Parts: sequence; structure tokens; C-alpha cells
Amino acid sequence: MSKQQPTVGVVSLGCPKATVDTERILTQLRTEGYHLTNSYEDADAVIVNTCGFIDSAVQESLDTIGEALEENGKVIVTGCLGAREEQIIEVHPKVLAVSGPAAYEEVVSAVHDVIAPPKHNPFTDIVPPQGIKLTPKHYAYLKISEGCNHRCTFCIIPSMRGDLVSRPVADVIAEAKRLKEAGVKELLVVSQDTAAYGVDVKYKTEFAEGRPTKTSMQGLSEALGELGGVENFWVRLHYVYPYPNVEEVIPLMAEGKILPYLDMPLQHANARVLKAMKRPGNVDKTLERINKWRESVPNLTIRSTFIVGFPGETEDEFQDLLDFLNEAQLDRVGCFQYSPIEGATANEIAEQVPDEVKQERFDRFMQTQQSISLQKMQAKIGQVMQVLVDEVDSDGAIARSMADAPEIDGLVFIENGLHLEPGQFVKVEIVAADEYDLWAKPVEAFVPQETSYIELG
Repeated sequence: MSKQQPTVGVVSLGCPKATVDTERILTQLRTEGYHLTNSYEDADAVIVNTCGFIDSAVQESLDTIGEALEENGKVIVTGCLGAREEQIIEVHPKVLAVSGPAAYEEVVSAVHDVIAPPKHNPFTDIVPPQGIKLTPKHYAYLKISEGCNHRCTFCIIPSMRGDLVSRPVADVIAEAKRLKEAGVKELLVVSQDTAAYGVDVKYKTEFAEGRPTKTSMQGLSEALGELGGVENFWVRLHYVYPYPNVEEVIPLMAEGKILPYLDMPLQHANARVLKAMKRPGNVDKTLERINKWRESVPNLTIRSTFIVGFPGETEDEFQDLLDFLNEAQLDRVGCFQYSPIEGATANEIAEQVPDEVKQERFDRFMQTQQSISLQKMQAKIGQVMQVLVDEVDSDGAIARSMADAPEIDGLVFIENGLHLEPGQFVKVEIVAADEYDLWAKPVEAFVPQETSYIELG
């Protein structure tokens, strides 16, 4: 590799919050003149941003570090698993540096130690206002806070990322505006606890883009909604804890300011299990709220995640969860088998559920939800809806509806969509459906939409 342009490789694992952390690190490195690559062999050193949420994620992180060491030899580790440095060093003692999540300065400093910063060239070391992004050109993650104040017994994230720290609302809005100006058509608002945004600063009001804006989920959503509305700019809320203040953003969805989409991890539906998890436990109230939200926003999509096989979970308690699924009729659902991750207090609450029982409950859970999902998806046949094109291949265009977040939800396959472009909004008619995906045909003419972006590498 040329001495004039030292090159850093990157592997980013885990959730969208980790993706944002990686983007911030890469933006700083690119500003300093480093070249960036996805290749091990072309890099002078490799950064691995790890995940440590569950055992399978830990193993994936350790395997990736090992692969990077074998293929490159110079590896800098960061991210959630990095908070447990001893565990990494025990398996991979040859890594050059280890740091925890959001440790931007430490990572950049470690890169400096391995590869001296190149001489700055103002004509080539150009970084766009929105920074380096790992997502496609037309959507981006917008992280609004770091850490979490909750102490859910199955989770160790607070021990890794600390308590909630909200970003200044003016900074968040400014970043959102830069992203839109760069051609982004969808913002995915992420954090550990989006509904708690601003609680640490007592929901203070500050000026954002010249107008007073409250540091709260509602204040932020209102400001983001002013950037365009769902006809030409999507704002999608993720990781919304089921606080009472969720009611404050429902009117914004009804008005078309932000997407009618709530990503709300509920985790279980049995009162005793929820109490053991240290999660809100009034299931009847949750159902009542869901019905009320749907009355106000009939096209509301609710995504949730649940855990089966939590320590001490009985068959009757699991049946309560299945009953809840049938009654709540949630649109998008994910399920995890409980993972006794090191440091989780739930490990000591009760006897572990046998793995074969976890698997059997997981299978029944998914079967129940697939039946619900199939009915909901087939009810969309014949509807005309707005979709956002993600990619175009030889078979046609692949898009997403308002009900579909990237990576985790379904897709819309558009027949005869070769003339479409990624990042384009288009109206389609749904012609077929399965449990997760839709098939459609365009119903409006193609209008080119210009975008501006910088590619990694």
C-alpha cells in the first residue's frame, strides 16, 4: 500500500447504533486523509466494531477478529464486546488495541499508533457534510442518544454503554437536514431508548434551525416532520420503549409528518415474566393502547420483539405470550431464544429453560406469528401504496413500503421495474403476498430523482 495514502479496513457488526459509531470513526479518519476499504488485503490495519448483546453475537465478533488477524494481522477492536477486554485478549492476544462502544477518540488514536496520519491534502481529503455512511445513498441512521437508564435483567447494554445521554436536539436536527440535502430519503431514528430522549436534560428547549425545539421524542419528531412529510421524506422511529409519551407522536403519524411505524420491543406478555425482566407489565393496558393508536392511525405498523425461554418461564406463561400475539395482531415480530449472556442478572433469577424447550417454543411462536402475518399481508393485495426503491437488478426493482424498515422487515418486489432507480419514491399496486413480502406493479410514471453521495473506498 502506498505510503502516501495509508489505508484502514473496517468490519462493522451488530445493531444500527454500532453502524453509526463506525460511520463517525470513518468520517474522522477520512478527514485526516486515510483511505478506507472493505478489503483485508488492501488495508494497513483493520478496525472491527463488535457486538456483545447475546452469545451468538459474541461468537461472531470473536470469529471476525480471528479472521481479520489471519488475513491482515493488524487489528484494532472496538464496540460493545470491547467493554470486556479480558475476554477478547484471552482468545486473541495479538490484537493491537481494544476499546468499548462509542470510543471514537480511542479508536482514532489507536490507528495513529499503527499508521501515522498522512499529510493533509485539502484537495483530496474531502468529506461530504453528512460524513461517511455505510448505508445506501437514500437512507441513513440518525442516532439521538447513547446509553440506557433501564436495567432489564436480560440485558447488559447499560454496563457497556452507560446511562442515557441525549444528543443536543439542535445537533440532531442539523444532522438530519444535512442528510436530506445529501439525497437521503429516509431517516431511521435509533438509540437504546428513543422514548426517553431528553429525560437526562429534563426535556430542555433549545433553538434548532432557528426555532425553539423541546429535547423530547415529540419535539424531535415534530422538527423532523417539518423536513418534508411522508410523501417525500420518511422518518421512522425505532427502539421506542412503551412509555405513556408514545401517545404524543401518534398525531404526527396521523398527520403524515412521520411514518406510521412504531418499533416497540415488548419482550413478553405474562405479568410475572415481565416483572422478572423489569419491563412494564400491564398487558391489558398495552392492548388497550394499541387499539387506541390504530383507531387514530388505521395504517399504523407495529413492530416488536419478544424473548422465549426466559429463566423460569412456564408453559402457561408462554401460552400467555401466544394468546397476546393472537389478540394484538402485531404487524412485524421478531423472536429471540433467551441467551444467558455473561453479566445478565436474569441468569440467577430461576432455573434455565432447557435448550430443546426454548427451540420448541420459538418454533410455535414463529408459526403463530407467520399465520397472523400472512393474513395481514394478503389483505394488502389490490392496495395502491407508496414505496421506496432500494435496488434494481435483472429481475426488476426491490423496494420497501412504509411498513418495512431496512434489513429487518419485508420487501416489495416490483415487476417491470427495470426503469426505476434506487432512492426513488413510486406508487405501486400490490398483486401478491406471502408471510413477509409483497409483489407489485408500478402505477405511475418514472421521474428521475438526483442524489449526491460519497462512496466508501
